[in-house]
This record gives sequence, structure tokens and C-alpha cells, in this order.
Amino acid sequence: MGQMLVVTLREGIEAFLIVAIAAAYLRKTGRGALLPAVWWGTGAAVLLSCVLGVFLAEWAVVPLHEGILALVAALLVLSMVAVMLRAAKRMRADIGRRLEAHAARPGAAAWLGVFLFAVLMITREGMEVAFITASLVRQSLPGELVAGALLGVVLAAALAGAWVRYGQRVDLGLFFQATSIFLALFALQLVFYAFHEFTEANALPLIDNAAWHVATEDWAEGARADILSVVLVAAPLAWLALKGLAPRRAENS
Repeated sequence: MGQMLVVTLREGIEAFLIVAIAAAYLRKTGRGALLPAVWWGTGAAVLLSCVLGVFLAEWAVVPLHEGILALVAALLVLSMVAVMLRAAKRMRADIGRRLEAHAARPGAAAWLGVFLFAVLMITREGMEVAFITASLVRQSLPGELVAGALLGVVLAAALAGAWVRYGQRVDLGLFFQATSIFLALFALQLVFYAFHEFTEANALPLIDNAAWHVATEDWAEGARADILSVVLVAAPLAWLALKGLAPRRAENS
């Protein structure tokens, strides 16, 4: 549940910010008539992401497929961390620049351009969530995943709304730093799980798959996996605590 919450929170914030920034940009530039294209594009993107998630969850029914999905999900998580740490500060400018190129077109082309912009931008986030969700389906109870996903979406909407309304009061930089630590460790956990499933499928050459499958059982699904789950939560909290103490140390020095 906690893993799904952080993933949907992280991706949900970016998705909500894309929609909010796009809508604000269109209003401020006198293109309010194009707002329905944003809403329809967002709805289409959510639908596409859900369909993809269901398909992947159904596909992941054998160890080899589970391992592939877990490995792809780990790569997506790491790329998500790298992109967001690099692009978070200039997100508003990037979205405005891309949207301007579509909105400046005449007539129906502008509507279609904004619609496709919303579909592609939101589906990009939704596809990542779909891959990661599918990789977790076999590891967690579906009900816990749904609860974590819903809570993550609600929190993402609240935080994105606060960012749009209060601007610099929401420290997105610190948020992305903390969640990056969580997601990097989460990617490591997915790699362990992928390796474990590949050994179950006897898919790795030059090693004793059966022996390694037994050796990695604890790391993938056992007691050591539980310890890693605790570290997933403790490490970001420790980082937030250290960053919170830094200003106080500076004042006292």
C-alpha cells in the first residue's frame, strides 16, 4: 500500500500540475475556449492508462512476465527520479512553451493540438503508474493497492492545488528529493523481485537458477523484503528531518 501511495502521489502531482498549469496558461493568454480540450484530453489519458494497467496486470501471470514487468518498472522509476529532479524547477516554463506551440494554431488545429498535448503528457505519467502497478499486483493484496492508489491521488490533488494557489509556500523541491530517495530504494526492491522471478522461470543462463531462487526468497518476498520496506519509509523521513534541522543549525552558528 505504501509503495503504491508514493508512486501515485509522485506521478499524480506531476499530472495534476500539468493540467493546472495548462488551464492557467490558457486563461491568462485569452484562450479559454480551448479549456475543454484540456479536460477531454485528461479524461482520455486516464482511460488509456487504466486500460493499459488492466492489460499488464492480466499479462503478468507467469514468473517470466512478472520479472520483465518488475525490471521495466524499476527502470521507469529510476528515469522518473532523474527527470523530475532535473525538470521540477522549470516545469511551468516548459509546459507553457509546449502549449503555446499548439494553442497558436488556427481553428480546429489548436483544439486538437491542445487535446493531444494533454493526452500525451498525462498518459506518460499514467503509463508509468500502470507498469509499476502491474509489477506490484502479484506482490501485494489488490485491495491494499487500490487504497494506496486512491490515497495517493487525493494527496497529489491537494498538494498540487496548494502549489497552484500558494506558489512558493509549497516546497516541491524538498518533496521531490524525499520521494526520490524512496523511489530509488523501491527500484532496488523491484530489481530483487525481478531477479527472483527470472530464476523461478529458469531464464538466467550461466547460473544455478534453482539455488539462486531459494537464496533470494527473503529479499523478494520474505523477512529481508519487509526490512527493506521499513527502510523505504525511514530513509526519506530521515532526509526530511536532516533538511529541517539545517536552518536551525545555521541560525545557531
